[in-house]
Amino acid sequence: MAGKLPLAQLSSLRITKHQIPKHGGIPNTSIHNKPLTIYHGVFPSPDLTASHIESHLKAVEVCIPQWRYTMFDTTHFHSTTHELLVIASGHGRLLFGGEDNTGKVEEEVTKGDAILVPAGVGHRRLEVSPDFEMVGSYPAGSAHWDMCYGRRGETGVEERIRKLGWFEKDPIYDGEGPALSD
Repeated sequence: MAGKLPLAQLSSLRITKHQIPKHGGIPNTSIHNKPLTIYHGVFPSPDLTASHIESHLKAVEVCIPQWRYTMFDTTHFHSTTHELLVIASGHGRLLFGGEDNTGKVEEEVTKGDAILVPAGVGHRRLEVSPDFEMVGSYPAGSAHWDMCYGRRGETGVEERIRKLGWFEKDPIYDGEGPALSD
């Protein structure tokens, strides 16, 4: 399958958005106020594969796929780019915002879901099925993604996040979509 995939209709797509407060050295959504956005069942095909997702994202040209993997089990975030994660197989429970953050978010995700993670939002896996795999993508033209953990000595994090722009087109719908509305 090459090119764009059939998507859930925007009018019926279930979207979850979360503003997550800063916690320790993890900025979360406090700097730019763009929410963590989950597109539940955006790719409804039962035959969905990582290759199909990569093909769709390459055709849209907003976020470029860079890896296939699970999610790290240590809370981390990126200060140089936003991140789009699409679940290619399996299911799991993910944590956003930091373990001890009273504003943290735990989400159940499954094959066909997509997660738009703004720069600065801490994220990690809690538990996933053995077949859990995601496609990780970053905005076209963005700097290489970094790994931050909210530890002492990580300098310039907030400044780098402040300098990042936001999407002009939705990275999945190639035009209007959940990424463009708060």
